[in-house]
Amino acid sequence: MTFLYPMIIAVAVLVTAGAITAYVMLQRRRTAVLTAAGFGALAGGTTRRATIRRHLPYALLLAALPILLIGLARPQAEVAVPRVSGTVLLAFDISNSMKATDVQPSRLAAAQQAAVGFVEEQPDSVDVGVVVFGEQALLTQAPTDDHTLALAAINRAAASGGTSLGQAILVGLGTITGKPVTLPQDGAAAPNLGYWPSATIVVFSDGADTGGPDAEAAAELAAAAGVRIQTVGVGTAKGGTVEVDGFQLAATMDEAALTSIAQVTGGSYHQAGDAGALADTTKSIDLRLTSKKEPLELTAPFAGAALLLLALGALLGTRWHGRIV
Repeated sequence: MTFLYPMIIAVAVLVTAGAITAYVMLQRRRTAVLTAAGFGALAGGTTRRATIRRHLPYALLLAALPILLIGLARPQAEVAVPRVSGTVLLAFDISNSMKATDVQPSRLAAAQQAAVGFVEEQPDSVDVGVVVFGEQALLTQAPTDDHTLALAAINRAAASGGTSLGQAILVGLGTITGKPVTLPQDGAAAPNLGYWPSATIVVFSDGADTGGPDAEAAAELAAAAGVRIQTVGVGTAKGGTVEVDGFQLAATMDEAALTSIAQVTGGSYHQAGDAGALADTTKSIDLRLTSKKEPLELTAPFAGAALLLLALGALLGTRWHGRIV
């Protein structure tokens, strides 16, 4: 606990000590006067109940005095306030399979629309970045609290090429940690990336991985760094078709891969078979709750306690002695 005006604490101690001393001296003088007048029994009090009735109202008033003065010193305490904050990287699969129209208007367009709604709902305490990935992954917007920049990056995404979920995760981790991240080779120890529990990677993909670094191994690196991955499946179980270089190719869904990647990091897989469900799915994405210490002024509780003691002392004084003590 801290005080905005700490000098008042010293004043409170001195004033309270002076008030108690004055009260004790008055009681001793009263006792001496009554004893000299031949009322010794009255001066000492005949019963314990009588003693309590005589002193309790004054004790309550004296107890209220330091509490009220401490309230004037503006006491403050730091409390941990939970809030959604940290870094969210939105990773968009822009491979050719995301052109499929089994989710209207297309898998990629539906994912973009849902992501826009997701970003618009985030508070300023959440920094949002954007990664697009095909066979390679590219950071198109560094994490920022200016969400208009993230929205612009989302809307620029266009589909082409293959899919590398592992590359998307590694680039996401590199963005979060501020250094390039690769999978360890030939039994080497995993790199120490630090611990980033306030960071989340949200992957929008159909899960059809066509090559690149092992996605589950990359997810294990994320888990060791405290980064959670949430995956959003974009597509239907029956799949769709896309035209590439004049050929019709099947665009399938690999929910098992997306589920496994999420579970490795403690995240969740969210399946959405149409644009409406995809928009609803983004609302269920669980971001990280962090806590921030904020000052809480305690003047009101101290003032309330002091006023309660003053009122109680006045009430007892009026009832027992016929006057406010």
